Amino acid sequence: MTHVELLYFDDCPHHEPLLARVRALLGRHEPTATVEPVLVTSDDQAQARRFLGSPTLRVNGGDVEPGADERTDFGLKCRLYHSRTRLAGAPEDAWIVTALQRAGALR
Repeated sequence: MTHVELLYFDDCPHHEPLLARVRALLGRHEPTATVEPVLVTSDDQAQARRFLGSPTLRVNGGDVEPGADERTDFGLKCRLYHSRTRLAGAPEDAWIVTALQRAGALR
């Protein structure tokens, strides 16, 4: 079974919209899959969970952003995602779909 988790901290404006997007993507392709929201409340938790900022989306433990697994800048902070054309507060759908496909979560 594929494990999808969305790590966030309170007051992050991007985690709720991202949660809805991921649930919609899963609903279209794999209705039995779920997303686990994970609240990160301290810097110690952020370090232990290798939290790159809010929101962080992982599929089977791997970050959906290409190259993110090489980063070490963990902490309680807002996260920006660098796409080819802009900065955004959440990952691109294409990254999410690719991660889910690699994990076998999409039909």
